[in-house]
Amino acid sequence: MISKLTGAILRALMVVLLIATPSIMLPAIHADTSQIVVLLGLLAAGFTFVEYNSNYPSLVEFRDAPPFNRVRFLALFASVFVLSAIASGKANPTTITLLFELIGGRVSELLDFPYSPVRLVVLMMPTDTNAALIADVRIAAGLSYFVSILSLGLFVLILRFKGWPSQTGGFNVWTNLPTFDPTSGGDVVDRLNRDATGNLILGFLLPFIIPAFVKLASDYINPVSLENQHTLIWMMTAWAFLPASLLMRGIAMNRVAQMIVNQRRRAYAAAHGEDVHGAVHA
Repeated sequence: MISKLTGAILRALMVVLLIATPSIMLPAIHADTSQIVVLLGLLAAGFTFVEYNSNYPSLVEFRDAPPFNRVRFLALFASVFVLSAIASGKANPTTITLLFELIGGRVSELLDFPYSPVRLVVLMMPTDTNAALIADVRIAAGLSYFVSILSLGLFVLILRFKGWPSQTGGFNVWTNLPTFDPTSGGDVVDRLNRDATGNLILGFLLPFIIPAFVKLASDYINPVSLENQHTLIWMMTAWAFLPASLLMRGIAMNRVAQMIVNQRRRAYAAAHGEDVHGAVHA
């Protein structure tokens, strides 16, 4: 109980730190922005604490199958921190901020090729956007997308070489997939594979769909609002993190489906072996 309480408190504090990072690092934060950040931080911390301190999960998936959520949080925090450091370097440049900006420029150049998600993000900006903002958007998009690719690769390596999630012991579908009802019609393996496929397709397409949608809806959505550093950080992070999270979820659900199939095969083989053994003695 003490361990669960401590873990819930630590996770809540980490979520607060994540939400507050841009406000802490960026200079000249407006008072209204600070109040909104505090409110969002408290709400997110309360939800995280309740979720991880409860025996009955509600929304957080793979709660008891680390490091799924740890990899996602690490990717989200890394993206927000790096983009916040680059933004803060605009006013107070340091060696670290200049290094991040240099790396971001190199990464964005590599990822900014025809029909790439980064290129589409740049193209969604109005034609009269100044060059400095275009460069900031390109760097933010390239870095956040690169971090999402790294997080996805890290999870695949963990799944491949660590045997996730079997290394954590028994896998409880109810606590790790609280929004998935295994009893609501149809074979659970088919439903898991179908949901996994949907997540994989959506995760792959979203980085392309979102910029195209913004471009088409430019009369109602103004991309120039990305001049605000807070907006730029969170929009680019969300644009890259959400697809990567869906891809990880699809891979994870496919893995769970495969585990169930393997368990059924072992159970069938054991039952078949018992029947054969009994027939021999008869």
